This record gives sequence, C-alpha cells and structure tokens, in this order.
Amino acid sequence: MGRIKSTQIKRMGKKIFEEHPKRFSTDFEKNKKSVEVLVDTSKKFRNAIAGYVTKLAAIKAKKK
Repeated sequence: MGRIKSTQIKRMGKKIFEEHPKRFSTDFEKNKKSVEVLVDTSKKFRNAIAGYVTKLAAIKAKKK
C-alpha cells in the first residue's frame, strides 16, 4: 500500500500538471527538476509533488 498524499500536494500537483503538461513525464528525476523550477518550496514538499505528478503522467500515458 502507498502513502496517502495530502490535499495540498494533490492541489498543487494537479495545477502545475495542467498548466505545463509537456514538461512532465513518467520519469521522477526529470519531474523533480521541473517542479523545483516551477515551485519554490522545501525538498520534502517538492519530492512529494514530483511523485504525484509522475503518477498523474503515468495515468495519462496509460489512457492513450
């Protein structure tokens, strides 16, 4: 079982994923660097957002 993401992480992740969909992929390391450029926050919060965005990108890729 995975960890449950907070509403704040989901809200921020969805927002930046919708605004910059071409910038993200299923690669966590690339997403982590993209989130770092877009959002000025702590390392822990940045990694949580990057993980959630990676999950969103994987779901989007699976639908196609």
